Amino acid sequence: MSDINASTTKISVVIPSYKVKPHILSVIEGIGEEVERIYVVDDCCPERSGDYVEEHCVDSRVAVIRHAENQGVGGAVMTGYRAAIADGMDIIVKIDGDGQMDPSLLPRFVEPIIQGEADYTKGNRFFDLEEIRQMPKMRLFGNAILSFITKLSSGYWDLFDPTNGYTAIHKDVARLLPFHKISRRYFFETDILFRLNTIRAVAVDIPMDARYADEVSNLKISKIVGEFLIKHLRNLGKRIFYNYYLRDMSLASIELPIGTFLITIGTIFGASHWIDSLQTGVASPAGTVMASALPVILGTQLILAFLGHDIQSVPKRALHPVKRLQQRPL
Repeated sequence: MSDINASTTKISVVIPSYKVKPHILSVIEGIGEEVERIYVVDDCCPERSGDYVEEHCVDSRVAVIRHAENQGVGGAVMTGYRAAIADGMDIIVKIDGDGQMDPSLLPRFVEPIIQGEADYTKGNRFFDLEEIRQMPKMRLFGNAILSFITKLSSGYWDLFDPTNGYTAIHKDVARLLPFHKISRRYFFETDILFRLNTIRAVAVDIPMDARYADEVSNLKISKIVGEFLIKHLRNLGKRIFYNYYLRDMSLASIELPIGTFLITIGTIFGASHWIDSLQTGVASPAGTVMASALPVILGTQLILAFLGHDIQSVPKRALHPVKRLQQRPL
């Protein structure tokens, strides 16, 4: 804590506020003195949480921003980002207002950014195997599946717990994000990782414990599964095109299409002869089986080689120190 207090870095906190009235004041009270500004974004909350904060909170650091229409958690965070950037804040931390995130952990999130080791930090509730026992089993299973899919679509293979909303970002990196394109609703946390990868920002996991009390989630899994899958596939396609064909070309750029082609040809060829065998009752010759299996095997090897290259291509050099050097007068 002392290192952060001694630093000239201006730290701000954004708190999206929607149906969190019972918890938001305690969240604000838990935010340490190292934070200079706190932005409470009332996302057209039916509980009028913005008015509630203004009436009962005496913290001079708090500024309430109101949305005339509900824009979702992503829209609320983007509004907070814009306000923090306009006020000259250096680091922007996002903390939910439902009490699940411990504000005292904030120094852990900003330290890697201050040290130039990361551009973006994100909480990971899965680091301590003992602590995750308190997490609801269905939520644990769902997060595990989402983590793998997000690794594939975002390109951050070393991150876990993609839906965790406890994050911090440097202003120079936030400025590079296309705010108008980032998902406004529950896909926000995942979509921002994809956007960060396209600008080659370094993202780092921060171990943390989760809190589960009397909060009620507004997320209905059954309603967003299809939407999430489509958006993940879209981001995967964009990321591969941007990184392997538009910006750069490598051996992996050749391995992926050839591997996909071989698997497709081998599968179609094998399936057609298998169907013929079922209809005629005559077993396919060994040569035919090999002719269908070989392209699939070779194609699988090429796809695995591509994935190996992709895993090794996770951004390693923080972007914002580079930005500062580029902006320094000659």
